[in-house]
Amino acid sequence: MTDLLAHLLGMSQLWLMAGLSVFLRVGAAFLVLPGLGDQMVPMRVRLGAALAMSVFLTPMLVTEIGGSPALPPVQTFVSEAGAGLLLGLALRLTVHALQIAGSIAAQSTSLSQIMGGASPDPQPAMGAILTLAGVTFAVISGLHVHLVEAFLRSYTLLPFGDLPGPRDVGAWGVAQVADSFSLAFSLAAPFLIASLLYNVALGVINKAMPQLMVAFVGAPAITWGGLVLLLVTTPFILPIWLSAFEAALVSPIGGP
Repeated sequence: MTDLLAHLLGMSQLWLMAGLSVFLRVGAAFLVLPGLGDQMVPMRVRLGAALAMSVFLTPMLVTEIGGSPALPPVQTFVSEAGAGLLLGLALRLTVHALQIAGSIAAQSTSLSQIMGGASPDPQPAMGAILTLAGVTFAVISGLHVHLVEAFLRSYTLLPFGDLPGPRDVGAWGVAQVADSFSLAFSLAAPFLIASLLYNVALGVINKAMPQLMVAFVGAPAITWGGLVLLLVTTPFILPIWLSAFEAALVSPIGGP
C-alpha cells in the first residue's frame, strides 16, 4: 500500500510539473496571440482558453517533459515563458502586416483619418477592416487545430528548458519585422500603384489647366476609388495573407 501511494505521489508530481510547464508556454503565447490575445477579448476568456489548451496538451507532452533533466524553477519559468512569447509574437507580427497594409492603403487613398480610433488599437478604417477580416478568416479556417500542432512542434524547435541566446533572438526579431513589412507592402501594392497613377494624372491635369482646382475635383475620386479598390482586392489579399499566416504556424522560428 505504501509503495502504491509513493508511486501515485510521484506520478501526480510529474503531471503537475508537466501541466505547469505547458501552461507557462501556452499562457505566455496567449498574451500576444492574434484573436485570443486581443484586448477586446476578456481576460477571463483568455485565461480559460489557455488553461483548456494546457489541459489538452499535457497528456501528449508529459513523457517528453518528464524525461528531461531537472531544472531550477527560475530557468524553467524563463525558458518556457520566453518560448511561448516567441511563438505568439511570430503570429502577432504576421497580423501586424495586415494593419500596416491597411495603414499604407489608407494613407495612399486619403482615408487615414476616418474612424481612426474606433478600435482598441487606433488605426485607420482600412486597417481595422483587413485585420478583423483576416483574424476571422484564420479562426474559421481551424485556428485552434493549427495552434495545437504549432505548440507540439514548438517543443522540437525550442526544447523544454532550452532558449536561444540573445543574439539569436535579436536576429530572429529583425527578420520577423522585415518579413512583416515586406508582406504589408506586397498586400498594399494595388493601392500604392493606384495612388501613383492618380497623382501623376492630377499633375498633368493641373499643368494643362492651371485655373482648375484639381484638388477639390480629385479628392472625391480618390476616396471612392480607394473604397472600390478595397472591395475588389480584399478577396485576393486575404488568401495571400492566410497562406503567410499558416506558414508562420508551421515554422514560427523561420518567419512568415
